Amino acid sequence: MARNRPPSQRQLKTGEVIRRALAEIINREDLRDPALSGVSVTIAEVRAAPDLKVATVFAAPLGPDADGEAVIAGLQRCGRFLRGRLGRELEMKSTPRLVFRLDTTFDTADDMARLLSRPEVVRDLEADD
Repeated sequence: MARNRPPSQRQLKTGEVIRRALAEIINREDLRDPALSGVSVTIAEVRAAPDLKVATVFAAPLGPDADGEAVIAGLQRCGRFLRGRLGRELEMKSTPRLVFRLDTTFDTADDMARLLSRPEVVRDLEADD
């Protein structure tokens, strides 16, 4: 049952602090991984584990031509470096291990918009009014 609990305020606050700091570090640092060369990355969300030892980072490349899986792999390869930089910026007892996942919320939103703009759906929605 404990797995279904919503995140605590502490987890939410920690996730947001890590998200902001990590976005700034990625923007500021020159990450030498070829998959990250010339790619802008957005950090959409960070979910901290209840014990704050692991932080799952949901990231996505900006731009239609970027390979999301390659960018996530590049971020994972830079994970130790990013964790070190994060540890210098945050006032935490210990810096969580970073696990990167591809954020697909933009794709889901695009899919929903495409579905809602289909003629038969528009017709049905207008009929309900």
